Amino acid sequence: MAIDGRPVRAHRPAPDPRRWRRSVLARLIALSLLVLFPLAAHAQDSAFETRASHAVILDYETGEILYSKNGAEPMPPASMSKLMTVYMAFEAIEEGRLSMDDELPVSETAWRRGGAASGSSTMFLEPNSRARVDDLLRGIIVQSGNDACIVIAEALEGTEENFADAMTDRAHELGLDSANFENATGWPDPDHRISAADLARLAAIIIRDFPELYDIYAETEFAYNGIRQYNRNPLLGVVEGADGLKTGHTTESGYGLVGSAERDGERRIVVFNGMESERARADEAERLMRAAFTEFEIYEIVSAGDILAEADVFLGVSPRVALRASRDLAVGLHRRDRDDITAEVVYTAPVRAPVEEGQEIGRLVVTMPGGRVEEIPLEAAMAVPEKGAIGRAVAALVQLIRGA
Repeated sequence: MAIDGRPVRAHRPAPDPRRWRRSVLARLIALSLLVLFPLAAHAQDSAFETRASHAVILDYETGEILYSKNGAEPMPPASMSKLMTVYMAFEAIEEGRLSMDDELPVSETAWRRGGAASGSSTMFLEPNSRARVDDLLRGIIVQSGNDACIVIAEALEGTEENFADAMTDRAHELGLDSANFENATGWPDPDHRISAADLARLAAIIIRDFPELYDIYAETEFAYNGIRQYNRNPLLGVVEGADGLKTGHTTESGYGLVGSAERDGERRIVVFNGMESERARADEAERLMRAAFTEFEIYEIVSAGDILAEADVFLGVSPRVALRASRDLAVGLHRRDRDDITAEVVYTAPVRAPVEEGQEIGRLVVTMPGGRVEEIPLEAAMAVPEKGAIGRAVAALVQLIRGA
């Protein structure tokens, strides 16, 4: 049954996503008749939890988010925002605007705001000296030097403020829409924000676009100006395959990490923030990264062209039209969550003829534990011409009789 102009929802729990394509058609067609009593999808809590305030696990190869806790919510990233600073430097090197051998001037501003005088993370650059880009990158990546960030910013854009604007613009061009940078260092600012999901995507972009320069992230120590400092990344040398990326900490953000590891041809990226101590960060980093490889998988839900339901057609030569998936849909999930996926086919009924093949009719809404939702358009699998004049007249008469 369909009611004119009313959304139709077909819902079912998926007992096993691996069997989805064998069972979805019959179940969704049957339940699409329950228009008067539509069933709602209720998201359950995920089987996996973290004490971090924000967290994301991302599969590098597919770009699928395997786990998210407040992952889309902009957060204070602290020094994790230095990933974008480094991206800007890497890109300038690739484009020939910088070279690893260039020696850049260390301004009084860079020393005062990021050097030994600042009391913040520093590579101990001397004011009014010059430093090689090669060293500055290690100063940012290994030592988290704020002074090195400001030197790079001033070299590329004149001022740190201009560089922050350029960082934000470039991030948006890369599709990192949550990003807003107010400085090159991650220094606390109420408007300096980016989501955990976008940090994970940024890490993936760096790994993909700059594979040789990315190797710097795996270096565990660096000495400059006679001072040796060690990489704060707690995954390096502890978790198999770990090779990056960046820690962060401020009073506002808590302790956070963007980490990546590769094993057996698979790479996972974890991002989290809001831990209460350096020790807690180290423990959670190891737990999340190990879970990323052992507890999460990517499940194929539907493939492009799969027939998922039928929609009623008003005044069509056929009373119904099959709805097919417009694209593939795969989702990353904890293994214990796969039985708790719910799905709805949603369209406005009835669909009025004529219907063109490929015309978007509705959408498949897949809800996963934890509230994450994925949608794909559903399109008509065939054309349905409009009835002729006599057919339309008969349909109008039937409607009149039913309404009497």
